[in-house]
Amino acid sequence: MPIAKVNGVETEFEPGMTVLQVAERAGQEIPRFCYHERLSIAGNCRMCLVEVKPGPPKPQASCALPAADGQEIFTDTPMVKKAREGVMEFLLINHPLDCPICDQGGECDLQDQSVGYGRDGSRYSENKRAVEEKAMGPTIKTFMTRCIQCTRCVRFITEVAGVPDIGMISRGEDAEITTYLEKSVASELSGNVNDLCPVGALTHRPWQYHYRPWELKKTETIDVMDALGSNIRADYRGSEVMRVLPRVNEGINEEWLSDKSRYVVDGLTARRLDRPWIRENGRLRAASWNEALDAVAAKLKAAPADRIGVIAGDLQDAESMKATLDLFRALGSNNTDCRQDGAALGYGPREGWLFNSGLEGIEKADAVLIVGANPRTEAPLLNARLRKAWLKGDMEIGLIGEQADLTFDYAYLGAGTQTLAKLPKSALDFLTKAERPAIIVGSGALGGEGGPAVLNALGALAKKVGVVAEGWNGFNVLHNAASRVAGLDMGFVPAEGGLTVAEMLKPDALEVLFLLGADEVDPTGSNAFRVYLGSHGDRGAHGADVILPGAAYTEKAGLYVNTEGRVQMAERVVFPKGEAKEDWAIIRALSARVDQTLPYDTLEQLRAKLMGDHPTFGRIDYLPAPATFDVAALGAKGDLGDRAFVSAVTDPYLSNPIARASATMAELSALRTQPVAMAAE
Repeated sequence: MPIAKVNGVETEFEPGMTVLQVAERAGQEIPRFCYHERLSIAGNCRMCLVEVKPGPPKPQASCALPAADGQEIFTDTPMVKKAREGVMEFLLINHPLDCPICDQGGECDLQDQSVGYGRDGSRYSENKRAVEEKAMGPTIKTFMTRCIQCTRCVRFITEVAGVPDIGMISRGEDAEITTYLEKSVASELSGNVNDLCPVGALTHRPWQYHYRPWELKKTETIDVMDALGSNIRADYRGSEVMRVLPRVNEGINEEWLSDKSRYVVDGLTARRLDRPWIRENGRLRAASWNEALDAVAAKLKAAPADRIGVIAGDLQDAESMKATLDLFRALGSNNTDCRQDGAALGYGPREGWLFNSGLEGIEKADAVLIVGANPRTEAPLLNARLRKAWLKGDMEIGLIGEQADLTFDYAYLGAGTQTLAKLPKSALDFLTKAERPAIIVGSGALGGEGGPAVLNALGALAKKVGVVAEGWNGFNVLHNAASRVAGLDMGFVPAEGGLTVAEMLKPDALEVLFLLGADEVDPTGSNAFRVYLGSHGDRGAHGADVILPGAAYTEKAGLYVNTEGRVQMAERVVFPKGEAKEDWAIIRALSARVDQTLPYDTLEQLRAKLMGDHPTFGRIDYLPAPATFDVAALGAKGDLGDRAFVSAVTDPYLSNPIARASATMAELSALRTQPVAMAAE
């Protein structure tokens, strides 16, 4: 490997590295504003100046200078120090110096670096330039007078998000960052530009003036707004979660986060269920826990086992589903289902319902067929990975389903089952010729009565083109619900003779219907006695005969399994609201009243039972290795019929009860149909 000297210390580096990267490998801090590891090099801010020999006797921008063998790099000479002070002085010429009121105060790169590398005064007395604020949408608040034209936001939106809505116009003193045609930023990842902005020109509009960073306490946990399991940090003050920020996890979300996951936090305090309710004479009344549990227990004990059923929702943790499954099996019921979308999954090998290539591994595929999914709305961070691989030129992509702007080019093959039954030769060729072909199938293809036949047809196709081979498993199921894989792993599906979700919702199918946070189905058609356990007054609670207030995902510790089969542990951030309890504890209390007391009294005992019955839950943060399996045996042979595949997520911003309670999600949802700019404030 080539070797360079950094301040006299020899450092090995990989060919292609820049001087900045070599210096950081040697442990030297290089200040920067425009440079970012995941974006293209711009060389705008000139803050990363260093002295290099051999080379001209002047400071050079280390972010844009290739490192060479035998190079000498100096990061702390008087020339470098003076040059950095001069650059900082220039950057602050027009800055309004409004740190006391700026939301970025306390977390600002400009603030920190001006202290570390700047002068103690300015020699400029001219009037400062003022720039009009821009209208960038509900997630981005602008203070463009602070902008130093580092173009991080432009590069992220263009390169990563794939929506070139932000750019720079004019030149010299008149240069400014703006959205084209006063249009809101139409990206599901727009909030990341606020994290990237080093000077407070772009800040988080939903959280504006709500907190100071040093007021907040921090908890590292897991996001549940989609099935990717993005790693997040939830910051809270008192009993309220104030904001959610991404944590770096190269295998899942890198360092990005979707707008839904980031800004849904205002929905955690709205429309909350904080006490039990019982319906009497057609009206709900507040009740005590004893009254509510006794009412549910009486109905469960009176009903025949085959006339009671439970549906698990999309945001449930594994522990609550395990406790519920154990209780209803003890009661003799086989009517258990966690598949609100009706997907034909849950039977056969575990690989049959996982994203087997892994989220990071999908970038290694050279041909991808997307069936019945819209990754841009269902999993924006997966979509960003597909775009990254496509930009490199290493990946061809085909689509069967709804045509949509996925931010990358793809070959549109057809709308649904008819295309799948008779794939064009070109589609087969691009998969067959690939070294690592992959199929991504969404719930939009696997739902309904024809789901098993579609799954079987995709399995046959996967076997034909070599999607599953030694060392490579490219058969990928893209789930939308954070709870789905955990439910399938523990067998939260109908047992022999049991009813599915659709069958349980028929008018006279059951006498007691238990909704465990299930809000994406319409239970009003059922004549059963309906019990709802959940955190929000949403669809499941409407029409329920008994409401048991549970905990939201930030109010309980729990295990979640993401779409690739990785078990992750979420931590409690704040305590449940009012009289609400953790879901598993409610089920445990109910089990004692129906004379089927569950064999665990603490969360630790419940987890031990879960891991004992299903060892995969004990492998925390472990990504299953690619495993071969008989992909052609998936599903069941049958008539594919004539059905168009439609994405299971019709509106990504209103897809669960927390999102539907969020004012910010309502604004983002409205902008999907009317993408006009908000007035700049």
